[in-house]
Amino acid sequence: MSFKITFIGAGSIGFTRGLLRDLLSVPEFHNVEVAFTDINPHNLDMVTELCQRDIRENGLDINIHATTNRREALKDAKYVICTIRVGGLEAFATDVDIPLKYGVDQCVGDTLCAGGIMYGQRGIAEMLNICKDIREMASKDVLLLNYANPMAMLTWACNKYGGVRTVGLCHGVQGGHWQIAEAFGLKQEEVDIICAGINHQTWYVQIRHNGEDLTGKLLEAFEKHPDFSRTEKVRIDMLRRFGYYSTESNGHLSEYVPWYRKRADEINDWIDLGSWINGETGGYLRVCTEGRNWFETDFPNWMKEKPFEYKQDQRSHEHGSYIIEGLETGRVYRGHFNVVNNGVITNLPDDAIIEAPGYVDRNGISMPVVGDLPLGPAAVCNVSISVQRLAVEAAVHGDDKLLRQAFMMDPLVGAVCNPNEIWQMVDEMLVAQEQWLPQYGDAIAEAAVRLASGNLIPTREGYRGAARLKVKTVEEMQQDREAATKNAGESDKGKDRAKAVQ
Repeated sequence: MSFKITFIGAGSIGFTRGLLRDLLSVPEFHNVEVAFTDINPHNLDMVTELCQRDIRENGLDINIHATTNRREALKDAKYVICTIRVGGLEAFATDVDIPLKYGVDQCVGDTLCAGGIMYGQRGIAEMLNICKDIREMASKDVLLLNYANPMAMLTWACNKYGGVRTVGLCHGVQGGHWQIAEAFGLKQEEVDIICAGINHQTWYVQIRHNGEDLTGKLLEAFEKHPDFSRTEKVRIDMLRRFGYYSTESNGHLSEYVPWYRKRADEINDWIDLGSWINGETGGYLRVCTEGRNWFETDFPNWMKEKPFEYKQDQRSHEHGSYIIEGLETGRVYRGHFNVVNNGVITNLPDDAIIEAPGYVDRNGISMPVVGDLPLGPAAVCNVSISVQRLAVEAAVHGDDKLLRQAFMMDPLVGAVCNPNEIWQMVDEMLVAQEQWLPQYGDAIAEAAVRLASGNLIPTREGYRGAARLKVKTVEEMQQDREAATKNAGESDKGKDRAKAVQ
């Protein structure tokens, strides 16, 4: 069978290469068309060269069409996979550093909190442009598979305002599933789960093994685990107080709620610096910076390494290839997908983007009704949904008043900052990110005037946070090439955490 798949943001080396391996491991897909597009021609060339080498070594006759012309890449595409990071590391640094001046200490900053909200403003503006190109150039039955963060906000905007059928995909559920099995001393395939909520705040509401319900035994298992008891303190505390385990990492979760990062002198009580993902201040920014620098330096060695093998047992746990396989071949796939709620989770708003179990076959993607989430987890999700809704509407309409309200309603920002501080912080972030926020022209001009007035609230200039580590130089990384290469993988959007933590 033949159809076209287009990767937008294909310069994401590990993710693009891994997803292509997953897709081309399906025997029926050996004649598909593949297009890569990215705004960075250098990264695009490197990724294309590496992936084309993999294709050639696996004996397939597929020539990747790589172009910086997005509309050209989208022509006649049936599936579009999106992994963009609007503003790159330059904008990402302001997502982390400006809030730090106001005491808002983030580990990641790509989903909620000050960084995630601004990431959404940049991303939504561009995603609507992408949707326009998809509507005009791609196949009429095109499906957009969005891996870009903030997952819920971008997927929400695409479905409501972009006019393109969009499903958001993440690997957090798979990673937590592996952890749960590990905590019980079982194999992942032996443990059945039902997980539901919103992206990065999805809850394992049922855990079964051989018919036995293990949900109520999970807290004890995690508290006794020699590693998780140290690395997952926030998640364990949330499990203790809300009764259910949350999908996302310790560092991620710590910045979505108001309790664990509000006081600088308490942050280290809840995190572990053995890995950035356990809560390091600006941890994701650091590994992304190191990963970019390392890949650019070490690329010739990547080309010398053994190519990927396109085999079923080499596929990752990423949902994307399995969804396409189900739709095209009829093989049934069960995964967890981010879709418009429409009654799937009955005590979350219908317009929200929820993450829940779904099934894929030739008939499409089917989402069974989950029903009510437990009240506590639902309350946590509803707070985040309110922030997401405000942020989406702000981004679409260029409404800085809604943007400021999103900041005020954000759990961690609201726990740390008063309204005047929030207003000034938003002014700073708007001005710093002007080049990526075309919808905020008037608001940015007004913010710049206020900032130039000199009548400003004092901030902690140069504050690095409670637990920030130094960015390693390439020379430092060269002392342990294996660790540097692993780190470069962890910095990539497509890190398959379900496998990576093993």
